[in-house]
Amino acid sequence: MCGIFGVFGSDGTRPADRQGLLRMGEVLARRGPDGGGLHTDGGLGIGMRRLSIIDLKTGDQPLANEDGSLWVVFNGEIYNYRELTAELLAKGHRFSTASDTEVLVHLYEDHGEACVDKLRGMFAFAVWNRSRRTLFLARDRLGIKPLYYGQTPHGFVFGSELKAVLQSPWVPREVDRRGVAAYLQFGYVPEALTILKGVAKLPPGHTLTVREGRAGAPRRYWDPTASFRNPGRPPSEEDASESLWTLLKDAVRSHLVSDVPVGAFLSGGVDSSTVVAIMASEVGVPVKTFSVGFREEAYNELAYARRVAERFRTEHHELVVGPQDLDVLDDLLSAFDEPFADPSAIPTYLVSRLARQHVKVVLSGDGGDELFAGYDRYMVDHRRRHLGLIGDVGLGGGLRGLSALLPEGAPGKNLLYNLSLPRMERYLDAISLFPPRALRHLLEPAVAAEAVVPMDTRPSAGLDALSRLQDLDLRTYLPGDILTKVDRMSMANSLEARVPLLDHPFVEFACGLPARLRLNSGEQKYLLKRVLRGRLPAEVLIRPKQGFAVPLEAWFEERLPGFFQDLLAGASRLADVGVKPSAVQSLMELYTRRRRPDHCRRLWALAVLDRALRRILRTEGHQVDSLRGAESKIGSESKS
Repeated sequence: MCGIFGVFGSDGTRPADRQGLLRMGEVLARRGPDGGGLHTDGGLGIGMRRLSIIDLKTGDQPLANEDGSLWVVFNGEIYNYRELTAELLAKGHRFSTASDTEVLVHLYEDHGEACVDKLRGMFAFAVWNRSRRTLFLARDRLGIKPLYYGQTPHGFVFGSELKAVLQSPWVPREVDRRGVAAYLQFGYVPEALTILKGVAKLPPGHTLTVREGRAGAPRRYWDPTASFRNPGRPPSEEDASESLWTLLKDAVRSHLVSDVPVGAFLSGGVDSSTVVAIMASEVGVPVKTFSVGFREEAYNELAYARRVAERFRTEHHELVVGPQDLDVLDDLLSAFDEPFADPSAIPTYLVSRLARQHVKVVLSGDGGDELFAGYDRYMVDHRRRHLGLIGDVGLGGGLRGLSALLPEGAPGKNLLYNLSLPRMERYLDAISLFPPRALRHLLEPAVAAEAVVPMDTRPSAGLDALSRLQDLDLRTYLPGDILTKVDRMSMANSLEARVPLLDHPFVEFACGLPARLRLNSGEQKYLLKRVLRGRLPAEVLIRPKQGFAVPLEAWFEERLPGFFQDLLAGASRLADVGVKPSAVQSLMELYTRRRRPDHCRRLWALAVLDRALRRILRTEGHQVDSLRGAESKIGSESKS
């Protein structure tokens, strides 16, 4: 919906820097090209940039309650806002708009920080309480919408993206080596770390209160682990199927609320096809659908997407992505700010650009793989479930020793090491881009010693093995990679992406299902596929899982052979953050000899890191080229 930002100085006598706030808003203009506003109150300043979706005429922000004692800026959508509005009106509240934003200030009046428990939607918002001189921030349960913040000696800064926070002169551009190490391990910088010291992400399902420019500790108000841990009485398969379909339809229906047309991303997989099927039954006009494919047949899903589009008579649009599209890399990095190694960001950016030519809002199928065990890595873990006995009989050390004897890049070296580990460690090792042992080879010793594994598996202790893996992914991979990618790539094109499968009542139901209804006798998404039989084309349900992968290896081998050498020769910027140039050179030589996909992905991650560092550490200061004219673009400003 938009981008939000603000400052809260610790020096109560100094007013908020209006020009600094203008700069923060300007760098978020793509998130909200339709307008914006500011509200200042002494050392407090909050603002937003708006992408108009609901209440196009009167939904501008910042927005106040009846007496101006509370002010809010909000990014996202509240899907139950009409029901909440009716409840609040019945209690005597007065509304000046028809927007979902206004429910936030009135809910906060009645419930304080517990207002988040009433919300159904995707959101990041900040409420200024003028009477108490406090700033309250909240992020949605799954982390669909982002929220960065920095605590400095001068005060508190926040924004929807890191680039907004960096407009404040209070925030230094100093790289956090823990963030670098975490990025190299997982391909993204996981919550609550960022790539910079002194800046954090508010984790999903958390709130934060700031007093006198000083933030307290983030507080958790929702946790997916609770649904795995307290599932209630196991339902029969028939009852579970009926409940799943009812909740699924309700989730999609709720996400259609909009005053502008809504389209859908369609990959041809189970999840996005399900969303399109329900949309087609709910709206009275053909759904606009958008798909992306590749010339490389092993990666191309366009045929399945076309089949679904034909079945539901959508207005279908598609594009084919190739190596020439790597020229959008700098645009991608500008949107992410932090390094982000998932190459599927490229087609996501391009299909978002295509969709924005036709609609302002799209629905996507993200979240289904995490909820219903759709990833192949869950199957790999299931097949290897008995290998934990290796350690019990004393063979783990022998396998690790045998792995150590093999040269770097030798076939079987990584597999032997992986098989020697306990089950959860084996999973973390398998999903790592540079596992800890590879990081020790890549990084200077002093930096490697600081490297931490921020994936905490303790909350899920005692759950069944599958639930532990899904819980970990819902808390880390989903917000850190999948939702970050969808948010940044869509908003970079001024497009709002909604994820109905992450409607929290649906998430809680799915997590509470017995594991056998998610993965049954080797069939992934067991219950979901049962519910969808007859409702989706059969070939969509029975075809093997095909992840949203990008043929990087083919692109670099056939058409861009000098790509890595051109970007990484010397690796001077990487050396500044503790990456050994000799290790980078060795990896490039190894890739040249063996052409292994994992080596290609590691080099890609290093190339992305290099480009991201060049951008984030640039020396031109905090000026914005297009600052001129910001006054008129920001629009209304109110002062108290």
